[in-house]
Amino acid sequence: MFILVLLLVIVPIIELAIIIQVGTMIGVWWTIALLIADSLLGAWLLMREGSRSWLRFRGALGDGKVPAKETADGALVIGGGALLLTPGFLTDIIGLMFLFQPTRDIIRRIALTKAVAYAATSVGGPAGWTLRGAFFGSKAAKYARTKTPNRDYDVEGTATEVKPEPTALN
Repeated sequence: MFILVLLLVIVPIIELAIIIQVGTMIGVWWTIALLIADSLLGAWLLMREGSRSWLRFRGALGDGKVPAKETADGALVIGGGALLLTPGFLTDIIGLMFLFQPTRDIIRRIALTKAVAYAATSVGGPAGWTLRGAFFGSKAAKYARTKTPNRDYDVEGTATEVKPEPTALN
């Protein structure tokens, strides 16, 4: 929730403050021209880096590899292009970081590490409860631990209950 407020309220206020400051320094028309030039540069970089990412994606598929890195690069390129197309200097700086290969590698590595860590803690089980809920005592996790019998489940639905044969010790 805090991140959403930050993105939708605080960032535009910061952008407006920066645009006003730049406008007072260099003038209104030069500021508008600079914002238009930023958007045009962003469109050109989006096309260039997007086509490069697409070629790397297709090359990975052609080699029979899983294109995880290429997919993340494509998403970062699209996000960076969108940030460059929006008017504002702060979003332009962040968008340029997403579009240039050295900084995109760093951002991708950090984002994939966070995504893998999040996915590892929220894998769903057969009862629909997550590992995070199991560790923090959710109602579904308590139910799964106390109400369900401890047995292997037949996923295909082909098993039948069989009573074990008596042994010599019984």
